[in-house]
Amino acid sequence: MPNYDYECQKCAKRFEVFQSMNDAKLTDCPESGCDGKVKRLLGTGGGIIFKGAGFYQTDYRSSSYQAGAKADGAASAPPAAPPVTTPAPKTAE
Repeated sequence: MPNYDYECQKCAKRFEVFQSMNDAKLTDCPESGCDGKVKRLLGTGGGIIFKGAGFYQTDYRSSSYQAGAKADGAASAPPAAPPVTTPAPKTAE
């Protein structure tokens, strides 16, 4: 359940209310003696953290960027070692 910020239009008091997303918005100022109307403020909210595969910045790069990155990776890779061959055993003739 999120916290919502409200501000009174009459006394300018700001307050925070912990309420369900399904609850109705508050309309009256809770300050004693103030009969002002309140307005719900827009908040920036908390930061969202995505974890797991598919949420990295480079996952959605263009195909030309991915092709260039692959070519750069291949160019900077160390050369492959030649295959090791063993001499065939000599047979008695």
